[in-house]
Amino acid sequence: MICVLLLAAGEPWESPAMADLEAHPGVVVLKRCVDVDDLLAAVTSGQADVAVLSLDAPGLDPASVSHLRRHAVRPVAVTSALPEDLDAREHAASLGITALVGTGQLATLPRVVTTVEDVADTRERGDDLPVVDPFATDRAPAAEAGRLAVVWGPAGAPGRTTVATNLAWELARREVAVVLADLDPYGGAVAQQLGILDEVSGLLSASRLASAGQLDDRFASVCRGVGDGLAVVTGLPRADRWREVRAAQVDQLLERARGHGQVVVDTGFSLEHDTASDVGGRPGRNALTLAALEQADEVVVVGSADPVGLTRLARGLVDLRDHAAGTPVRVVVNRMRSSIGWSEKEIAGMVEGFSRVAGLHFLPEDRSGLDQALVSGRPVADLGDSSLVRALAALADAVFPAHAGGRADRPVPRARRRRRTRGAK
Repeated sequence: MICVLLLAAGEPWESPAMADLEAHPGVVVLKRCVDVDDLLAAVTSGQADVAVLSLDAPGLDPASVSHLRRHAVRPVAVTSALPEDLDAREHAASLGITALVGTGQLATLPRVVTTVEDVADTRERGDDLPVVDPFATDRAPAAEAGRLAVVWGPAGAPGRTTVATNLAWELARREVAVVLADLDPYGGAVAQQLGILDEVSGLLSASRLASAGQLDDRFASVCRGVGDGLAVVTGLPRADRWREVRAAQVDQLLERARGHGQVVVDTGFSLEHDTASDVGGRPGRNALTLAALEQADEVVVVGSADPVGLTRLARGLVDLRDHAAGTPVRVVVNRMRSSIGWSEKEIAGMVEGFSRVAGLHFLPEDRSGLDQALVSGRPVADLGDSSLVRALAALADAVFPAHAGGRADRPVPRARRRRRTRGAK
């Protein structure tokens, strides 16, 4: 049985196509979707096998098609033009859709739906099934993908952004190409911590380019250069603009970032799934964080070294199990100080009682150093050696072992240099 989602976007072919599909043995039309967001929500149920789409559906973009494939849903596009029309073929190719049917060939739609997973085999047999191959052009082989570390932590400002920015900067100091992405939907502060004055959001720019199928070619334009090795994708300018970014666009952004170097992601605190997004077909607010966790090679969990912070850390580690199954989890206890009255051994026993972790790190309290770094818009390592700088270097060694004191073997993205602030903001 093949379950089909149908998105016709008001096209006149919807009714005859639905009749043909329902009349075909072994095919069931699961749902008629009203728009792209409704379609993206429907595929998360895991029940659909194929999506029949209008090639010109508003909002249909490469990120949407990527979302379909991530949920094992194979897309078939229907166009009002002839399937051999060059513009239609190029449009389908830019979206990443290989199966294309013209409205004059709707009778073949059920056959395409039932054989779309065997597109390559049909071409080899010489079948006349109209298909588009988006990989037909010559492309240079992709560079080895970089490692992606996601920095997460529970509510209460435990120091996620501080750890993410300084971890990325530590890699850049070692002449490793690194991309730092701010995906916090509640108020990202990476730009402020690094003194980036540019008000253009790299995340929103990347989202728009992904929708237009141009992120591959223009990835460098969404980055802001810091020093010689660090490229920053700045976050949302206002917290209420999270609605403009879909999880599929985040996936595409992170995939492109991996091709340019190592990747560090700063995320939000909440892991709650927005059930309203299932009903309304709109992206949930926490989709940015959840999408990053899905792609992570390692999750760095940050908690603060105080009774409230450690309680939140313990609960957060339990919540994280459902979202990072099989992904190594490394815990960072931030702002460690003797006045708390607990030893590292005691805190380690508490952490290990709630989750199996790949490693446990303690960052000492350095309030004056961090204040000076924040006011000047600089990483703490720029201010000289300290116990905190050494602890951050040890964390970088553990998270990115291939670059423990090493050099990068891939070019740094050409990104516009940012201007640093001088003095307090």
